[in-house]
Amino acid sequence: MGKSAGQAEAHRQAPGNQPKTARGEATRKAILGAAERVIGAKGYNDASIGHITSEAGVAQGTFYIYFKTKEEVFSELVLEMGRLVRHTIAEATQDIENRLDAEKAGLQAFLEFVRAHPDLYRIVQEALFVDPEAYHEYYVTFSAGYCSGLSAAEKAGQISKGDVETRAWALMGIARALGEQLIVFKSEKSIREIVDTAYDLIANGLKP
Repeated sequence: MGKSAGQAEAHRQAPGNQPKTARGEATRKAILGAAERVIGAKGYNDASIGHITSEAGVAQGTFYIYFKTKEEVFSELVLEMGRLVRHTIAEATQDIENRLDAEKAGLQAFLEFVRAHPDLYRIVQEALFVDPEAYHEYYVTFSAGYCSGLSAAEKAGQISKGDVETRAWALMGIARALGEQLIVFKSEKSIREIVDTAYDLIANGLKP
């Protein structure tokens, strides 16, 4: 067996050398931002460390102060996407008590996030082939929170009873596919139109 989930998470929380000064943290963030843009535009295989450091405006040797390899910075971007998405959705839904209303607000927040961070979205999609462990962690962590929320809503009588795990993955699949429609296929529909249609499906199903 490989690393436990806890060990993997602990390992991923501290990639490379952590900066000890504000200047170092700013440099690390600049490298991550450049990696997001370069890998998002070129894809993992065609993006080089030289491309990343050139985009960041730092010497190539500076990269290795903070990250050991290109794969490590890639994995950190996947982890960062997960943190940012969960935080964004939590903020958008924190004052909403009804689960169905929270679903709509959360989907709206997710699609607005991926429209603002298309490179990060593409990086997470590519992670399935580049870093399956990071990809697995991204979705399993997301689904755990989703299951918890659905279980609480079911107990409160806000949604019907059902298999919360399958429901969580189905709802995540809807969000992912709509993100792809928006970013990869460049839908001309507004996020509001997409959300309204998807919410109607989630809340009312396909029955006439």
